Amino acid sequence: MTLDALRTPDGCFENLPDFPYEPCYVDDLPGYEGLRMAYLDEGPRAASHTFLCLHGEPTWSYLYRKMIPVFAGSGARVIAPDLFGFGRSDKPVKVEDYTFHFHRNALLRLVERLDLRNITLVCQDWGGLLGLTLPVDTGFADRIARLLVMNTTIAVGRSPSDGFLAWRDYNRANPDLAVGRLLKRSTGVLSESEVAAYDAPFPDVRYKAGVRAFPELVMTDPAMPGVAEGLKAVRFWSTSWSGPTFMAIGATDPVLGLPVMDELRGVVRGCPEPMIVAHGGHFIPEWGGPIARAALKAFA
Repeated sequence: MTLDALRTPDGCFENLPDFPYEPCYVDDLPGYEGLRMAYLDEGPRAASHTFLCLHGEPTWSYLYRKMIPVFAGSGARVIAPDLFGFGRSDKPVKVEDYTFHFHRNALLRLVERLDLRNITLVCQDWGGLLGLTLPVDTGFADRIARLLVMNTTIAVGRSPSDGFLAWRDYNRANPDLAVGRLLKRSTGVLSESEVAAYDAPFPDVRYKAGVRAFPELVMTDPAMPGVAEGLKAVRFWSTSWSGPTFMAIGATDPVLGLPVMDELRGVVRGCPEPMIVAHGGHFIPEWGGPIARAALKAFA
């Protein structure tokens, strides 16, 4: 794949608070040759469980810094990729280069390359819009053993909420989105150094094509690419899924909050009562320590 892409300088990622992890890189995924994807790989390679932590818009694997040590501390392996356009991964500069299948296929190829099995799928926001569709590909359902799902949805050709439409309009009006400020306003819990960590992948507006693209890719119309995979995912999670599920919801999220998650709970077969974080917002992994510990207890 030959795309005009930028690579955030390593110096932008110095002194990240509470994030001592060294990234791994792969630049030859089938169909993505020459594009470098970054991912974290913590814990023993031979662990019996692997947590696959998928971030969304406009974050990166830094979002999971409060959950990774809990998962790794249980003896599990933890994989946390940066989607193309985010984090330390390469960033195609044209918005039109970003599509649902561009991102989804990259995740499929990464899972195959690392041969991940006995996966606990951990997803929030676009991490769920993409990740929850992975099992519909041949052989991938057998790789996933457990689900930890937070403030996300399966897109099937309609808007998930009025809050999403407002967010999409806001993103359109702000092509040089102040990512760190958005996270600070949305969570109310970030320090200035954490704000800077969320800004780190984006030295200037040229690096933000992925940020601009993602809200436009949510399948709000039945004719949009990805709807077929979304509908298959609904069937899988409602009729074929039999593994343990843990759901956590940030109750103050205006985009993918309680009503959206209640609908998703009705889709996921056997999903128990969710853990509701009363003061938690859309970026609920920022409250991730207690969530991760509660999920491990539930899975045990």
